[in-house]
Amino acid sequence: MSRTKIILKSGKDDAVLRQHPWVFSGAIKKMHGDPQEGDIVDVYNNKDRFLACGHWQNGSIAVRIFSFQAVEPDYDFWKLRLLQAYTMRKTIGLVDSKITNVYRLVFAEGDSLPGLVIDFYNGAAVIQAHSIGMYLLRKDFANALKEIYGDKLHTVYSKSKESLPKNLSFEVENEFLLGDMEKTVVLENGNKFEVNWINGQKTGFFIDQRFNRELVGKYSKGRKVLNTYCYTGGFSIYALKEGASLVHSVDSSAKAIDLTDNNVALNQFTSVQHQSFSIDTMSYLQSMEESYDLIILDPPAFAKHRDVRHKAVQGYKRLNAIAFKKIAPGGILFTFSCSQVVDRRLFESTIFAAAIQSGRKVKILHHLSQPADHPASIYHPEGQYLKGLVLYVE
Repeated sequence: MSRTKIILKSGKDDAVLRQHPWVFSGAIKKMHGDPQEGDIVDVYNNKDRFLACGHWQNGSIAVRIFSFQAVEPDYDFWKLRLLQAYTMRKTIGLVDSKITNVYRLVFAEGDSLPGLVIDFYNGAAVIQAHSIGMYLLRKDFANALKEIYGDKLHTVYSKSKESLPKNLSFEVENEFLLGDMEKTVVLENGNKFEVNWINGQKTGFFIDQRFNRELVGKYSKGRKVLNTYCYTGGFSIYALKEGASLVHSVDSSAKAIDLTDNNVALNQFTSVQHQSFSIDTMSYLQSMEESYDLIILDPPAFAKHRDVRHKAVQGYKRLNAIAFKKIAPGGILFTFSCSQVVDRRLFESTIFAAAIQSGRKVKILHHLSQPADHPASIYHPEGQYLKGLVLYVE
Protein backbone atom coordinates (compact mmCIF):
# COMPACT_ATOMS: atom_id res chain seq x y z
CA MET A 1 0.00 0.00 0.00
CA SER A 2 1.40 3.40 -0.99
CA ARG A 3 2.09 5.92 1.74
CA THR A 4 0.32 9.25 2.04
CA LYS A 5 2.30 12.15 0.63
CA ILE A 6 2.26 15.31 2.78
CA ILE A 7 3.00 18.56 0.91
CA LEU A 8 4.14 21.52 2.98
CA LYS A 9 3.29 25.14 2.31
CA SER A 10 5.91 27.33 0.71
CA GLY A 11 8.48 28.40 3.31
CA LYS A 12 7.24 25.88 5.89
CA ASP A 13 10.01 23.41 5.15
CA ASP A 14 12.73 25.37 6.97
CA ALA A 15 12.32 23.59 10.29
CA VAL A 16 12.36 20.15 8.67
CA LEU A 17 15.47 21.06 6.69
CA ARG A 18 17.07 21.90 10.05
CA GLN A 19 16.06 18.38 11.17
CA HIS A 20 13.40 19.48 13.61
CA PRO A 21 11.30 16.31 14.11
CA TRP A 22 7.81 17.84 14.14
CA VAL A 23 5.49 18.91 11.33
CA PHE A 24 2.64 21.06 12.58
CA SER A 25 -0.80 20.79 11.03
CA GLY A 26 -0.75 24.46 10.02
CA ALA A 27 2.31 23.88 7.83
CA ILE A 28 0.54 21.37 5.58
CA LYS A 29 -0.66 22.55 2.18
CA LYS A 30 -2.26 19.32 0.98
CA MET A 31 -2.16 15.55 1.25
CA HIS A 32 -2.23 12.86 -1.38
CA GLY A 33 -4.03 10.17 0.56
CA ASP A 34 -6.12 9.74 3.70
CA PRO A 35 -3.78 8.68 6.51
CA GLN A 36 -5.08 6.97 9.62
CA GLU A 37 -3.56 7.69 13.01
CA GLY A 38 -0.28 5.84 13.35
CA ASP A 39 0.29 5.47 9.61
CA ILE A 40 3.71 6.22 8.14
CA VAL A 41 3.64 9.25 5.83
CA ASP A 42 6.22 10.94 3.59
CA VAL A 43 6.83 14.69 3.84
CA TYR A 44 7.69 16.81 0.78
CA ASN A 45 8.23 20.53 0.27
CA ASN A 46 6.18 22.65 -2.09
CA LYS A 47 8.60 21.85 -4.93
CA ASP A 48 8.10 18.10 -4.56
CA ARG A 49 11.42 17.47 -2.81
CA PHE A 50 11.43 14.60 -0.31
CA LEU A 51 12.17 15.78 3.24
CA ALA A 52 11.37 13.07 5.77
CA CYS A 53 9.05 10.29 6.88
CA GLY A 54 7.22 9.87 10.15
CA HIS A 55 4.07 8.85 11.98
CA TRP A 56 0.80 10.62 11.28
CA GLN A 57 -1.42 11.76 14.15
CA ASN A 58 -4.45 14.04 14.28
CA GLY A 59 -3.58 17.12 16.28
CA SER A 60 -1.33 20.16 16.34
CA ILE A 61 1.77 18.00 15.81
CA ALA A 62 0.61 16.17 12.70
CA VAL A 63 3.81 14.26 11.84
CA ARG A 64 6.48 13.01 14.22
CA ILE A 65 9.54 12.44 12.06
CA PHE A 66 11.71 9.38 12.70
CA SER A 67 13.88 9.56 9.56
CA PHE A 68 15.13 12.31 7.27
CA GLN A 69 15.95 9.67 4.66
CA ALA A 70 13.51 7.61 2.64
CA VAL A 71 13.17 4.31 4.53
CA GLU A 72 10.83 1.35 4.81
CA PRO A 73 11.12 0.79 8.57
CA ASP A 74 11.05 -2.90 9.46
CA TYR A 75 11.83 -4.76 12.68
CA ASP A 76 15.61 -4.42 12.16
CA PHE A 77 15.23 -0.64 11.69
CA TRP A 78 13.52 -0.22 15.05
CA LYS A 79 15.85 -2.66 16.79
CA LEU A 80 18.85 -0.65 15.56
CA ARG A 81 17.34 2.53 17.02
CA LEU A 82 16.95 0.80 20.40
CA LEU A 83 20.47 -0.57 20.18
CA GLN A 84 21.83 2.92 19.49
CA ALA A 85 20.01 4.23 22.56
CA TYR A 86 21.32 1.31 24.65
CA THR A 87 24.89 1.93 23.43
CA MET A 88 24.72 5.57 24.48
CA ARG A 89 23.58 4.59 28.01
CA LYS A 90 26.41 2.08 28.15
CA THR A 91 28.88 4.76 27.05
CA ILE A 92 27.84 7.08 29.90
CA GLY A 93 28.21 4.29 32.45
CA LEU A 94 24.60 3.45 33.28
CA VAL A 95 24.40 -0.06 31.84
CA ASP A 96 25.87 -2.60 34.30
CA SER A 97 26.54 0.08 36.94
CA LYS A 98 27.07 -1.36 40.41
CA ILE A 99 25.31 1.54 42.17
CA THR A 100 22.54 2.51 39.70
CA ASN A 101 20.19 0.12 37.90
CA VAL A 102 17.45 2.55 36.92
CA TYR A 103 17.71 4.81 33.85
CA ARG A 104 15.83 6.08 30.82
CA LEU A 105 16.69 3.90 27.85
CA VAL A 106 14.71 5.84 25.23
CA PHE A 107 13.89 9.53 25.41
CA ALA A 108 11.65 10.19 22.41
CA GLU A 109 13.07 12.80 20.02
CA GLY A 110 16.40 12.73 21.85
CA ASP A 111 16.88 9.16 20.61
CA SER A 112 15.26 9.66 17.16
CA LEU A 113 12.18 7.78 18.39
CA PRO A 114 9.63 10.61 18.75
CA GLY A 115 6.61 9.63 20.80
CA LEU A 116 8.38 6.80 22.64
CA VAL A 117 9.73 6.56 26.19
CA ILE A 118 11.27 3.41 27.69
CA ASP A 119 12.49 3.30 31.28
CA PHE A 120 14.65 0.48 32.67
CA TYR A 121 14.08 -0.60 36.28
CA ASN A 122 16.49 -3.30 37.48
CA GLY A 123 15.53 -5.86 34.83
CA ALA A 124 12.11 -4.44 33.92
CA ALA A 125 11.44 -2.20 30.92
CA VAL A 126 8.37 0.05 30.91
CA ILE A 127 7.26 1.25 27.48
CA GLN A 128 5.18 4.42 27.29
CA ALA A 129 3.99 5.66 23.90
CA HIS A 130 2.88 9.24 23.31
CA SER A 131 1.99 8.63 19.66
CA ILE A 132 -0.21 6.00 18.02
CA GLY A 133 2.56 5.03 15.62
CA MET A 134 4.90 4.07 18.46
CA TYR A 135 2.12 2.33 20.39
CA LEU A 136 1.38 0.05 17.43
CA LEU A 137 5.05 -1.03 17.47
CA ARG A 138 5.10 -1.99 21.16
CA LYS A 139 5.44 -5.74 20.54
CA ASP A 140 8.35 -5.19 18.15
CA PHE A 141 10.02 -3.05 20.79
CA ALA A 142 9.47 -5.74 23.43
CA ASN A 143 11.05 -8.39 21.20
CA ALA A 144 14.00 -6.13 20.37
CA LEU A 145 14.55 -5.40 24.06
CA LYS A 146 14.67 -9.14 24.77
CA GLU A 147 17.36 -9.53 22.10
CA ILE A 148 19.41 -6.59 23.38
CA TYR A 149 19.28 -7.37 27.10
CA GLY A 150 19.03 -11.18 27.01
CA ASP A 151 18.57 -12.70 30.46
CA LYS A 152 19.10 -9.30 32.11
CA LEU A 153 15.49 -8.48 31.19
CA HIS A 154 12.64 -10.30 32.96
CA THR A 155 9.68 -7.93 32.46
CA VAL A 156 8.34 -5.65 29.73
CA TYR A 157 5.23 -3.63 30.56
CA SER A 158 3.36 -1.43 28.09
CA LYS A 159 1.84 1.59 29.88
CA SER A 160 0.34 3.94 27.31
CA LYS A 161 -3.31 4.23 28.26
CA GLU A 162 -2.64 7.42 30.22
CA SER A 163 -0.20 8.99 27.74
CA LEU A 164 -2.00 8.55 24.40
CA PRO A 165 -4.63 10.97 23.07
CA LYS A 166 -8.19 10.34 24.21
CA ASN A 167 -11.15 9.39 21.98
CA LEU A 168 -9.21 6.97 19.80
CA SER A 169 -10.97 4.63 17.40
CA PHE A 170 -9.69 1.62 19.36
CA GLU A 171 -9.25 0.64 22.99
CA VAL A 172 -5.83 1.01 24.61
CA GLU A 173 -4.99 -1.19 27.58
CA ASN A 174 -1.86 -1.42 29.65
CA GLU A 175 -0.37 -4.90 29.42
CA PHE A 176 2.57 -7.16 30.11
CA LEU A 177 4.53 -8.07 26.99
CA LEU A 178 7.02 -10.16 28.96
CA GLY A 179 6.81 -11.52 32.51
CA ASP A 180 4.34 -10.32 35.12
CA MET A 181 6.34 -8.54 37.83
CA GLU A 182 4.50 -5.42 39.04
CA LYS A 183 7.19 -3.73 41.10
CA THR A 184 10.83 -3.95 42.13
CA VAL A 185 13.46 -2.25 44.28
CA VAL A 186 15.98 -0.22 42.32
CA LEU A 187 19.32 1.33 43.21
CA GLU A 188 20.08 4.95 42.37
CA ASN A 189 23.57 5.98 43.44
CA GLY A 190 23.33 3.31 46.11
CA ASN A 191 19.98 4.53 47.47
CA LYS A 192 17.03 2.10 47.42
CA PHE A 193 13.62 2.93 45.98
CA GLU A 194 10.58 0.75 45.44
CA VAL A 195 9.09 1.28 41.98
CA ASN A 196 5.60 0.15 40.98
CA TRP A 197 5.01 0.74 37.25
CA ILE A 198 1.37 -0.31 37.39
CA ASN A 199 0.18 2.09 40.10
CA GLY A 200 2.93 4.74 40.05
CA GLN A 201 2.88 8.06 38.20
CA LYS A 202 4.34 8.12 34.67
CA THR A 203 6.32 4.88 34.38
CA GLY A 204 6.72 4.58 38.16
CA PHE A 205 9.60 6.87 39.16
CA PHE A 206 10.98 10.29 38.22
CA ILE A 207 14.36 9.27 36.86
CA ASP A 208 15.13 12.74 35.50
CA GLN A 209 16.17 14.19 38.87
CA ARG A 210 19.01 11.72 39.54
CA PHE A 211 21.92 14.20 39.26
CA ASN A 212 19.96 16.92 41.04
CA ARG A 213 19.11 14.61 43.94
CA GLU A 214 22.81 13.88 44.26
CA LEU A 215 23.54 17.62 44.45
CA VAL A 216 20.88 18.07 47.15
CA GLY A 217 22.70 15.41 49.14
CA LYS A 218 25.98 17.29 48.88
CA TYR A 219 24.39 20.43 50.35
CA SER A 220 22.36 18.67 53.07
CA LYS A 221 24.88 17.77 55.77
CA GLY A 222 23.87 19.34 59.08
CA ARG A 223 20.95 21.20 57.51
CA LYS A 224 17.21 21.17 58.17
CA VAL A 225 15.69 20.13 54.86
CA LEU A 226 12.16 20.59 53.47
CA ASN A 227 11.27 18.50 50.40
CA THR A 228 7.99 19.66 48.85
CA TYR A 229 5.96 17.78 46.21
CA CYS A 230 8.02 14.85 47.47
CA TYR A 231 6.23 11.97 45.62
CA THR A 232 8.52 8.97 46.35
CA GLY A 233 10.83 10.98 48.63
CA GLY A 234 13.83 10.90 46.32
CA PHE A 235 15.38 14.17 47.48
CA SER A 236 14.60 13.27 51.10
CA ILE A 237 16.52 9.97 50.92
CA TYR A 238 19.62 11.67 49.49
CA ALA A 239 19.47 14.39 52.15
CA LEU A 240 19.18 11.81 54.94
CA LYS A 241 22.02 9.72 53.55
CA GLU A 242 24.37 12.70 53.49
CA GLY A 243 23.69 13.71 57.09
CA ALA A 244 20.85 16.24 57.15
CA SER A 245 19.96 17.04 60.76
CA LEU A 246 16.24 16.84 59.95
CA VAL A 247 14.19 16.14 56.81
CA HIS A 248 10.50 16.91 56.33
CA SER A 249 8.63 15.67 53.25
CA VAL A 250 5.41 17.30 52.02
CA ASP A 251 2.89 16.17 49.40
CA SER A 252 -0.85 16.71 49.04
CA SER A 253 -1.24 13.04 48.08
CA ALA A 254 -1.53 10.58 50.96
CA LYS A 255 -0.44 7.87 48.54
CA ALA A 256 2.77 9.79 47.81
CA ILE A 257 3.43 10.14 51.53
CA ASP A 258 3.07 6.37 51.91
CA LEU A 259 5.62 5.89 49.10
CA THR A 260 8.02 8.30 50.80
CA ASP A 261 7.64 6.64 54.20
CA ASN A 262 8.22 3.21 52.65
CA ASN A 263 11.42 4.40 50.97
CA VAL A 264 12.64 6.05 54.17
CA ALA A 265 12.17 2.73 55.99
CA LEU A 266 13.73 0.80 53.08
CA ASN A 267 16.89 2.87 53.53
CA GLN A 268 16.79 2.29 57.30
CA PHE A 269 16.13 5.84 58.42
CA THR A 270 13.79 6.54 61.36
CA SER A 271 11.08 8.99 62.43
CA VAL A 272 13.68 10.76 64.56
CA GLN A 273 15.39 11.88 61.36
CA HIS A 274 12.37 12.21 59.07
CA GLN A 275 8.72 13.26 59.17
CA SER A 276 6.20 13.49 56.35
CA PHE A 277 3.05 15.58 55.98
CA SER A 278 0.09 15.08 53.65
CA ILE A 279 -0.81 18.69 52.94
CA ASP A 280 -0.81 21.17 50.05
CA THR A 281 2.66 22.71 49.65
CA MET A 282 1.48 26.34 49.54
CA SER A 283 -0.59 25.82 52.68
CA TYR A 284 2.38 24.23 54.44
CA LEU A 285 4.76 27.02 53.43
CA GLN A 286 2.34 29.73 54.54
CA SER A 287 1.68 28.23 57.96
CA MET A 288 5.00 26.56 58.81
CA GLU A 289 6.85 27.57 61.97
CA GLU A 290 9.95 25.44 61.39
CA SER A 291 12.91 27.35 59.94
CA TYR A 292 14.48 25.31 57.14
CA ASP A 293 17.89 26.06 55.67
CA LEU A 294 17.44 23.91 52.54
CA ILE A 295 14.14 23.83 50.63
CA ILE A 296 13.33 21.85 47.48
CA LEU A 297 10.51 23.05 45.20
CA ASP A 298 9.85 20.39 42.54
CA PRO A 299 6.20 20.86 41.53
CA PRO A 300 4.39 18.95 38.79
CA ALA A 301 4.06 20.73 35.44
CA PHE A 302 2.02 23.87 36.08
CA ALA A 303 1.52 24.30 32.32
CA LYS A 304 1.17 21.57 29.71
CA HIS A 305 -0.25 23.89 27.04
CA ARG A 306 0.65 27.40 25.92
CA ASP A 307 -2.85 28.73 26.64
CA VAL A 308 -2.30 28.30 30.39
CA ARG A 309 1.32 29.42 30.44
CA HIS A 310 0.65 32.83 32.01
CA LYS A 311 -1.32 31.27 34.86
CA ALA A 312 1.49 28.76 35.41
CA VAL A 313 4.12 31.51 35.56
CA GLN A 314 2.11 33.28 38.26
CA GLY A 315 1.96 29.99 40.17
CA TYR A 316 5.74 29.58 40.01
CA LYS A 317 6.19 33.18 41.15
CA ARG A 318 3.90 32.82 44.19
CA LEU A 319 5.47 29.51 45.21
CA ASN A 320 9.05 30.75 45.01
CA ALA A 321 8.30 34.13 46.61
CA ILE A 322 6.95 32.51 49.76
CA ALA A 323 9.89 30.06 49.88
CA PHE A 324 12.29 33.03 49.65
CA LYS A 325 10.49 34.74 52.51
CA LYS A 326 10.44 31.65 54.75
CA ILE A 327 13.88 30.11 54.24
CA ALA A 328 16.46 30.70 56.96
CA PRO A 329 19.28 33.23 56.37
CA GLY A 330 22.11 31.48 54.56
CA GLY A 331 19.61 28.96 53.21
CA ILE A 332 19.78 27.12 49.91
CA LEU A 333 16.77 26.82 47.61
CA PHE A 334 16.51 24.18 44.87
CA THR A 335 13.69 25.21 42.52
CA PHE A 336 12.50 23.45 39.35
CA SER A 337 10.06 23.56 36.46
CA CYS A 338 9.28 20.57 34.25
CA SER A 339 6.80 22.49 32.05
CA GLN A 340 8.01 22.25 28.46
CA VAL A 341 6.09 25.39 27.44
CA VAL A 342 7.89 27.42 30.13
CA ASP A 343 11.38 27.77 28.66
CA ARG A 344 14.51 28.39 30.72
CA ARG A 345 14.55 32.12 30.06
CA LEU A 346 10.94 32.56 31.20
CA PHE A 347 11.46 30.31 34.24
CA GLU A 348 14.55 32.16 35.40
CA SER A 349 12.95 35.59 34.90
CA THR A 350 9.99 34.36 36.97
CA ILE A 351 12.30 33.32 39.82
CA PHE A 352 14.03 36.72 39.49
CA ALA A 353 10.65 38.44 39.95
CA ALA A 354 9.87 36.26 42.98
CA ALA A 355 13.21 37.19 44.56
CA ILE A 356 12.47 40.91 44.08
CA GLN A 357 9.04 40.43 45.64
CA SER A 358 10.53 38.69 48.68
CA GLY A 359 13.06 41.45 49.34
CA ARG A 360 15.84 38.90 50.01
CA LYS A 361 19.36 38.97 48.58
CA VAL A 362 19.72 35.93 46.30
CA LYS A 363 22.72 34.43 44.50
CA ILE A 364 22.70 31.77 41.76
CA LEU A 365 24.91 28.78 42.57
CA HIS A 366 23.91 26.34 39.81
CA HIS A 367 21.80 26.07 36.66
CA LEU A 368 20.27 22.58 36.54
CA SER A 369 18.76 20.38 33.85
CA GLN A 370 17.93 16.74 33.16
CA PRO A 371 20.59 13.98 33.24
CA ALA A 372 22.40 12.47 30.26
CA ASP A 373 19.96 9.58 29.84
CA HIS A 374 17.38 12.25 28.89
CA PRO A 375 19.34 13.67 25.93
CA ALA A 376 17.91 16.52 23.91
CA SER A 377 18.59 16.52 20.19
CA ILE A 378 20.48 19.65 19.23
CA TYR A 379 17.83 20.11 16.55
CA HIS A 380 14.95 19.83 19.06
CA PRO A 381 15.47 22.32 21.91
CA GLU A 382 11.99 21.52 23.23
CA GLY A 383 13.52 18.31 24.58
CA GLN A 384 15.27 20.36 27.30
CA TYR A 385 12.16 20.42 29.44
CA LEU A 386 13.62 20.26 32.98
CA LYS A 387 14.97 23.55 34.35
CA GLY A 388 16.32 24.24 37.78
CA LEU A 389 18.26 26.72 39.87
CA VAL A 390 20.20 26.36 43.10
CA LEU A 391 20.03 29.64 44.99
CA TYR A 392 21.78 30.98 48.08
CA VAL A 393 19.52 33.26 50.10
CA GLU A 394 21.24 35.70 52.48
